[in-house]
Amino acid sequence: MTTKIPSELVDDQVFGRRNIVINGNFNIYQRAQQVADLGASSGYFTADRWRTNFTTSGRLTMTAGTADAPAESNSSTSLKLDCTTADTSIASNENFILQHLIEGFNLQHVKKGTSGAKQLTVSFWVKGNGNATYVVELFDNDNTRQISKSFSVTSSWSKVELTFPADTTGAFDNDANVSLYCQIWLHAGSSFTSGTLNSSAFAANNNANRAVGISSFFSSTDNEFYITDVQLEVGDTATPFEHRSVGEELALCQRYFYKEVRTSGALFGFVGFADNSTTAYIQHIYPVSMRSEPTLSTTGTAGDYSIRVTGNTLGCSSVPSLSSGNEHVSHVTYSVSSGLTGGQAVVGKFDAADVFLGFDAEL
Repeated sequence: MTTKIPSELVDDQVFGRRNIVINGNFNIYQRAQQVADLGASSGYFTADRWRTNFTTSGRLTMTAGTADAPAESNSSTSLKLDCTTADTSIASNENFILQHLIEGFNLQHVKKGTSGAKQLTVSFWVKGNGNATYVVELFDNDNTRQISKSFSVTSSWSKVELTFPADTTGAFDNDANVSLYCQIWLHAGSSFTSGTLNSSAFAANNNANRAVGISSFFSSTDNEFYITDVQLEVGDTATPFEHRSVGEELALCQRYFYKEVRTSGALFGFVGFADNSTTAYIQHIYPVSMRSEPTLSTTGTAGDYSIRVTGNTLGCSSVPSLSSGNEHVSHVTYSVSSGLTGGQAVVGKFDAADVFLGFDAEL
């Protein structure tokens, strides 16, 4: 006997790749597992694909891959936020938002802006150190439209399931740029809380309606916030968190950020050629195609990098820099004081622990 899967289940992607969110259990953290004193600037700091947006005097420690998760979830790790400096005098324009940015290519099946537009459901497990209220917002970056829904947090793990209505106005662009912010408001001033929470339908953005009724994560240094199994999917039902292998999840993250790092011993393997007596171009091939041509970030000093050529090691005179590249490969400039011959084959080398080159194509 053959059992036919109902077409509505197939259409709503209950089976197969359901989760639009990448690294929803915060188990991939190429940049760092823990960073303290966050709040002075926005950006990507720990868990891949998860960005913090700050306008506050409050400070926190962020830890990815925390070994704390609910027994009922599909994961054994979570993201932990720990308030270390309170901010109880909240200016009107302040905010703290945990953001996941999604490119348009990954949203075309939502059919937003068409008569066939689909509902979206956000689900996750969450806990804090006590009772609090925060807000999930879906912000359509292409059409400046948004919708927000509040949720409660207690000192025990609980699952949040929020369904957002379809929006027949404003299609997502079919490109590699950010189309949707799936984000959690944890702190906000009156500029974002003085209206009425826009929770029933997508609408043109009005800042006053985005985070009405929320608590402040920065109200006390006792405050903690844990979250895991974040899932965004088509349909009106929250299905179990889609567990992907660590290799697959890492590859999805590396589309946006790729880190080459030495953890122990010297790291060889980057092959290139000498252009003249002081300059070599080393080729760095990414394990997956990146979203766009990346920028380069580095750690350490010039002395942490060197070139190996014809049995000799030549220390670099400056930190490597990006010469040229595309979404598949970069040519990185390694400079030395002297000792190279144009046309020689060379190998790039990292000489200090935890030195890395980071290739960044984040949204």
